[in-house]
Amino acid sequence: MTTRRRRFVPLALVVPLVAGCATSAEWTTWRGHPVHFASGDHLSFSIRNVEDSEPHVSRYDLSVARQERWWGDPVTVSQNEIVER
Repeated sequence: MTTRRRRFVPLALVVPLVAGCATSAEWTTWRGHPVHFASGDHLSFSIRNVEDSEPHVSRYDLSVARQERWWGDPVTVSQNEIVER
């Protein structure tokens, strides 16, 4: 094997293992919940509010989030940005 290939093989094996690593706080959150989303409403909200997009939050979302105790990274908006459904 060439020297270049000898360096590449271990790197190719390690990168996929560390690329998807979560922090200890994220693992704690995951262990505390048996599913990824609390409900279909939670899934719909998360799809609608992906990172780097303008948040779309309704009063219904807030109500259901409190009732179902949604988890994950919070989406924050001011009072005047809350939309009616």
